Parts: sequence; C-alpha cells; structure tokens
Amino acid sequence: MEAARSLIGSTITAGGMTVLLAFTSVVGAALLLVLAYNRLVRRRNLVREGFSGIDVQLKRRHELVPNLVACVEGYAGFERSLLENLTRLRTAADAAGNMAEVNAQENRLTGGLKSLFALAEAYPDLKANTNFAQLSSQLVEIEDTLQYARRYYNGAVRDLNVAVESFPSNLVAGWFGFRSETYFEVASVAERAVPRVSLAGAPEESKEGDA
Repeated sequence: MEAARSLIGSTITAGGMTVLLAFTSVVGAALLLVLAYNRLVRRRNLVREGFSGIDVQLKRRHELVPNLVACVEGYAGFERSLLENLTRLRTAADAAGNMAEVNAQENRLTGGLKSLFALAEAYPDLKANTNFAQLSSQLVEIEDTLQYARRYYNGAVRDLNVAVESFPSNLVAGWFGFRSETYFEVASVAERAVPRVSLAGAPEESKEGDA
C-alpha cells in the first residue's frame, strides 16, 4: 500500500515538473519572440528616420536644378540639350519610389550635374557669376549633409538587415513581414572623377608639385 502511494506521489511530482518545465519553455520562447519583434520594429523605425533625413536633402538638391538651369541657359552657345536632359533627370528623380529607383535616378541626376559643371569650366563669365557661385556653394553644402545622412541611413539598414537575416529573429521577420532594405548608394557631385569636376565655392585639390 505504501509502495503504491509512493509511486503515485512520484508520478504526480514528475508530472508537475514536466508541466512546469513546459510552461517555462513556452514563456521563455514567447519572451524571446517579443524581444526580437521589438528589436525589429526599432531598427525599422531607425531606417525610416534615416531615409527622412536623406529625403529632405534630395528635395533640396532637386530644388536647385531649375535655378541652375535658369542661371546658365542665357549664356550663348551653352548646350541646350544638356539643360533639357538635366530637367528630365530631375523630374525622373522626383518620381522615384523605392530605394533601388532612388539610387538609379539620383545617380543619373548626379551625372547630369557633373556634366553641367564640367561644361561651365569653358565659361569664365559664368564661373564668375555671383548667382551661379551661390548655387554651387549651396549644392556643395547639400552634398556634404547628404553624405552624413547616407552614413546614418546605411548604418541603420545594416543593423536591420542583420536582424532580418539572423536566427531566431529571421523567423519573427518572416511572420510579421519585415524585409531587408536597400542601401543608399548615390555618388556625390563634388567627388573628383575623370573628367575632374570643380564646383564654384568648393575647395580645390592641391596640385602635384605645389609648395
């Protein structure tokens, strides 16, 4: 009789431990999922915040294009096709939707702006024009701010993408529709390239052999 009671007690105790372990496991797993979800939400919000900073600077850049076109179109012999193309590129950049489109359209616009400033080198009067110099300086300032925004945004995208692709947060990402984001990869107009681009108001690179 005593043996039977002991067996029943052991069974109840073992069953209770099993239930407790199961309950603890479920609670632990739920807690991990909640933490993973909250981490993904936070990182997605940082990406959105970073993009808002980029968007502000891109809009400022776009607003300069009509002013630049108006400033140079009065100069005799200046290529009309270049200005018309720059205007088209600006319109296309305004219409870009996702980041892949933004990268493609903004890089085309960058190329158009580089062509504009490269051609302006042949017009000393234009380079000396106060309005043109002011617009060029504004573009340099916007480009610098844009690069700071780019670094912040790309850092936020990196952290989000790592979370989306890593276990176990990738499971939560799949369940709740979190997706990897595209990096912002737009070149700066002020970056030196071949042909070299010199913006009015931007510091000149030191030449080889200068004292």
